[in-house]
Order: sequence, then structure tokens, then C-alpha cells
Amino acid sequence: MKIELSVIIVNYNGLKYLKECFDSLYKTLEGVTHEIIVIDNQSKDDSCSYIKQHYPDINLIESQDNLGFGKGNNEAVKHAKGDYLLLINNDTIVLDNLAPVLSYIKADKTIGALGIKMLDGNSDYLQSVGRFPDFAGVFRIKNLSKVGAALEEGVFTQTSYEVDWLSGSFLLIPKKVYDEVGGFDEDYFMYVEDVDLGKKISDKGYKRVFLPSYSYIHFVGFNKARNPLLIKGYKIYINKHHSGIEAMKLKMALKANALVKRLKTTLKLD
Repeated sequence: MKIELSVIIVNYNGLKYLKECFDSLYKTLEGVTHEIIVIDNQSKDDSCSYIKQHYPDINLIESQDNLGFGKGNNEAVKHAKGDYLLLINNDTIVLDNLAPVLSYIKADKTIGALGIKMLDGNSDYLQSVGRFPDFAGVFRIKNLSKVGAALEEGVFTQTSYEVDWLSGSFLLIPKKVYDEVGGFDEDYFMYVEDVDLGKKISDKGYKRVFLPSYSYIHFVGFNKARNPLLIKGYKIYINKHHSGIEAMKLKMALKANALVKRLKTTLKLD
């Protein structure tokens, strides 16, 4: 039987999340011919032995190195047999049947990536879309989240929204589109690679669509330690997608952002 969907999960020490993640996928993918591929980034928490013992049907790839998020996905996709890819984090629980979501993207060949509503561990809404970086956004990273009240607050008036980019924690993408744009840019180790992917998909003329009627839980938490990685990621993004005076302005804004963050940390204001 032909596989419609290849689910791709990059795992690094995610043992405590795996059971709920896998079980939710089996439940919500009823009616969809699929495979689950896990690439493990050299975990130290017995993730691999757990998968082998309890989920022997999962295609487990054991990397000898920590490849990061983007490269890990790219390596796993090389093994994918489905016409569509679901890139999803290990610390997630899918809440709704995904057959209608897959049907939605299959019916519209202009869609290059699709996401659904993200909730935190308390089932509160989390924004999972954003704008492509501009001067105001790079100067104050939070401004990249300014996409309108509905998407910022989770009070939806439409069944679908076109957005710039979607969180890499849940991305449904036609494999041909993923291949066409070259997958994730491997210059990013973690953070901003999903923004970059959205930009590449946009540059090819495909839509990025958000469906708020379907949900998943993502056990994500803010960590100040990620700030330097965000700054580094946006610097890479600017170098790849901007040039000339525009690139200079964006780099100045990014430097100002990093300086403000360092001052807040030093003065313990944040």
C-alpha cells in the first residue's frame, strides 16, 4: 500500500515525551497510510532502546552526532516514502484527527506548508506563526509576532489564514516542495531555520497556511539561554535573504537588539 504521509521526528533526550507523542499520532492518523521516522541526535537517555522495545514499527535512525534540528530533519526525509511530510517535535501531543488536514493540503497544490493551532501544556493558546524579519522586527524580536489580533490572541474569525512562516514544531509539507526548496538550510543549528524555510517556500510562490480548527499540545517553555541562538540565527537569515543597504540596516538593528538584551541581563532587568 502506498504511503501518503511520512511523519518525521528529530529526537534528542526526549524519552519522557515519546509515549504520548507516538500514541497521539497513531490515534490521530487513523485512515491515513503513514510511516513514522525518528532520527535520534545521539541521545543519552535511553530513547533509542525505548523505541526499539515499545515501538518496533517506527523507523529509527541513530545518528552518531547531534545534527541539530534542520540537518536532522533533512537526513530523516531522505528515508521518507510518503508524498507528504509531517515534521513534528517530539514534545507534542496531536489532539485532532489529521486526515482532514492532509486532505486540505492535497486539494490545493498552491500550498507549500501548513500548520495548525499550538497549545501549551496547560492547553492555553500559543502563537506559532510570524512575519518575515524587517527592521522593526529585528530590532525587537517580539515584533515579528505582530500578525494581527486573531493570530496573536487565538480568537479566530476565519477557517484559514495565510501567513509568512509557521513553527517547525508542526509543519505539513508536500515532499516535492520540500525537495524543491532543498529542505532546511543546514547553516542553522537550532532556531530561525523554520523562518528561513518559510521564506524559501514563499520565494517559490507557494502559500503558507494556518488552520486554527485543529490543535496540538507543545510542551515548550521560554528559555533566556536561547537568545544568543536567536540572534545568531537571524544574522544568518539576513546574510542569506538581504543585501546592500537593507542588509546593513537589519544588521544594525540586530546589534542593537543584542546590546539591549545584554544590558538587561547585566542590570537584571529581564
